[in-house]
Amino acid sequence: MRQLNRLNQYQRLWQISAGAPQQVSVACLAADCYCSERHMRTLLRQMQASGWLRWHSQSGRGKRGDLQFLRSPESLRQQMMEEALNTGQQHNALALAQLAPEDLRVLLNPFLGGSWQNDTPTLRIPYYRSLEPLHPGFLAGRAEQHLAGQIFSGLTRFVSESFLPQGDLAHHWDISDDKLCWRFHIRPTLHWHNGDPVDTRQLQQRFMMLFELPALRTLFASVNSVEATHSHCLTFRLHHPDFWLAHRLASYPCLLAHPLSPMSGTGPFQLVSFSKELVRLESHEHYHLNHPFLKAVEYWITPLLFEQDLGTSCRHPVQIAIGKADELVDLKPVSSSTSLGFCYLTQRPDAKLSPAQSRRLVQIIHQTTLLQTLPLDEDLITPSKALIPGWTIPHWPPQASIPLPPALTLVYHLPAELHAMAQQLKRYLATQGCELTVIFHDAKTWEGCEALSKADLMMGDRLIGEAPEYALEQWLRSDPLWPNALSARQFTHLQATLDAVQSLENEQIRILALKDVFSRLMDEGILTPLFNYQYRISAPPGVEGIALNTRGWFDFTRAWLPPPTP
Repeated sequence: MRQLNRLNQYQRLWQISAGAPQQVSVACLAADCYCSERHMRTLLRQMQASGWLRWHSQSGRGKRGDLQFLRSPESLRQQMMEEALNTGQQHNALALAQLAPEDLRVLLNPFLGGSWQNDTPTLRIPYYRSLEPLHPGFLAGRAEQHLAGQIFSGLTRFVSESFLPQGDLAHHWDISDDKLCWRFHIRPTLHWHNGDPVDTRQLQQRFMMLFELPALRTLFASVNSVEATHSHCLTFRLHHPDFWLAHRLASYPCLLAHPLSPMSGTGPFQLVSFSKELVRLESHEHYHLNHPFLKAVEYWITPLLFEQDLGTSCRHPVQIAIGKADELVDLKPVSSSTSLGFCYLTQRPDAKLSPAQSRRLVQIIHQTTLLQTLPLDEDLITPSKALIPGWTIPHWPPQASIPLPPALTLVYHLPAELHAMAQQLKRYLATQGCELTVIFHDAKTWEGCEALSKADLMMGDRLIGEAPEYALEQWLRSDPLWPNALSARQFTHLQATLDAVQSLENEQIRILALKDVFSRLMDEGILTPLFNYQYRISAPPGVEGIALNTRGWFDFTRAWLPPPTP
């Protein structure tokens, strides 16, 4: 862009004397700016006309003129960025920055938080890493999962007031007497983000595409077919009852994109920009539920100055601050909670680890100071003795006399807090005569982890969405952890048990049956929770309607900015 080139040339002129007045020839200025003398004279005239500097030339070749700077390059850059933002040219604003990450963060600070620009209520969120593409199916990051829920809709949805799924694209649904036919009645006024009406056959086509993904094929193993049986009715035919079906359809992997345009959905916000520096959402005018007050939400990617040794994605920012640098002292925690999601340890039940040894290892973790003394930031984690509230670990007689195996292998993936946990566990087991080999899988999930099938111990992070019991059932069905952690016989038995559980129509009875499944896993020492995170969001005065959801984010449709005062 021409404006950026002119600004960069001005910055070169400024740097010659650090902004001090000077007497200099056009030839010297042209040499410093790597341009011809003729072009240099043109630049000086343009910059003087813009009010950036004063230039008084002397007649005669090689004569020195008087150069006085009126504006600093930083003030000009910031003014241009604000003008670009006010006219909706976010990428031009980023191009104008063109700075190292630490300098970029300083420059962006005045524009972060909530503001009205060009009569548009906009919320800008500083974020520490680039967001991963929103591909169909399961997503590893909390931010990506949350973003998918703002852009796409499902047949059903979860709401903060209830763990039971509610209607979304489907106004309501009914179930046949034999429980094998579910009819979802589609709202008649739905529109895609491009303004086209939604055709029920498009939804059916999208489900067929999703069911080609192995993980979703496993999740919907009971579905025999999906048919558009009417212009406003989508019918699921099952070969086995599944009373988690409405829950499955509300979960983020089953949110529906246009079959021919995977980034176009029907959610409250449409995606208008997605790059490694900037992600911008704008409200969807044809949204079928309550319209958001915010017109736009932007993620400004400003990498942290110091990255962990484990890679740029290892930070786990469960505490989000929305605001400018000079507002940080005024930021107040507007919402906080303990995550339902948890980090966990699983143990492979085989000849190397007996049930008694597995139980002793669990007692080492929960009955010593191992978790309390992890070298982590204060108020980041809370040691946990329950998977979710009420699903507590068992109490066994002391197992201290049980010797541990002489050697074990642990594999773990992100977040980075598990790095500290792995090292702490390795040091403690060494004092018990057990050598622990630690293997780090540099990812947020177990996908592609070759070491998983050979490890004795596994540590990971389990995100829990809006319906915690269902989220745990989905975990057992779809995560590659379980066919590797369990023997083939155990895993087959587990899946058969889950099939029996899902056929229970009564919600409370079904949840109690699922709780029994997890109680057995914990009683055998196969699974134990380690800790939860402390979610917190802080915002400056004037950003309203922010409340944490179960993913540690906040619903963009509920946030709002008071109009500016005259």
